[in-house]
Amino acid sequence: MAAAVVRDGREILASVVHGQAEVHEPYGGVVPELASRDHVQNVSGVVAGALSEAGIEAADLDGIAVTVGPGLVGSLLVGLSFGKAMAYRLGIPLVGVHHLVGHLASVELSADSLRPYVGLVISGGHTALYRIDDESPPELLGETRDDAVGEAFDKVAKLLGLPYPGGPSVAKAAESGRADAIDFPRPLAKRGGLDFSFSGLKTAVALEVERRGALSDGDVADIAASFQAAAVDVLVQRARRALRQTGLRRLAVVGGVAANRSLRNALERAGGEDGFEPRLPPLALCTDNAAMIAAAGSVLLGRGERHGLALNAFSRVAIDAAPWAEPAAR
Repeated sequence: MAAAVVRDGREILASVVHGQAEVHEPYGGVVPELASRDHVQNVSGVVAGALSEAGIEAADLDGIAVTVGPGLVGSLLVGLSFGKAMAYRLGIPLVGVHHLVGHLASVELSADSLRPYVGLVISGGHTALYRIDDESPPELLGETRDDAVGEAFDKVAKLLGLPYPGGPSVAKAAESGRADAIDFPRPLAKRGGLDFSFSGLKTAVALEVERRGALSDGDVADIAASFQAAAVDVLVQRARRALRQTGLRRLAVVGGVAANRSLRNALERAGGEDGFEPRLPPLALCTDNAAMIAAAGSVLLGRGERHGLALNAFSRVAIDAAPWAEPAAR
């Protein structure tokens, strides 16, 4: 659960994030029912905290942006219902924001003119490449055929007995391991196209863990480092290919996995070799946050978008689709 106050779509006055790692850690992944209940219990306090941090009253707001999908519907509905009620009480406009559009806006919060660019969205639920232009909707270039890279990190962490969330745990374990200890597969590496696949890589790790039996600390470190190297190689390879195919020279990498230090270093090296500019948001804006939603919502409000109280949440929705933004609601 998160709330933020952003001025003019660029200046973050407040950004409050209530994490749920402790809620989900015993289960090794997100439990939808527990996530929704935690949202209900904390939404009021998180919003109040953001207003207090920004030093403003609710009446000072000009509009409200809320995430409408994709995601866990129960959790989305908590934030959506609160946002609708607040907008109605204050008499200010409300806009629904696609979650991935928000992630892409996170890098634009900290950058001047960036478009056009290739956007790589990498998180627990998403792995996809998009072309982002000024006027047209985001164009999907390639996406995962099965699991998201962030989900693969979580699964590998669980296999290695590392704590949830898996991304930071695997990265930390990998620091003392050898990236070349195990030659894990690079899925789809020899095929053309821009799609991803991580299910085979997860299976390869599971088989290696099973083969070794009881794991020493060194085993855990080597497996973590070798898995991370394989995942990073795939992400960087596909991003480079997307840039070559589109002819663009800027790459924005967003989502929780964008915080991975090994990936950031690999992108810097690739950018130097290929002559493209990698842009990544600050670490605080990589994971889910409300500042990115506010920034994306500010753009919609500036275009005259207005979404009514019939606004609904969607578990799945394409990035270039906005079924909640019917013409009558604009």
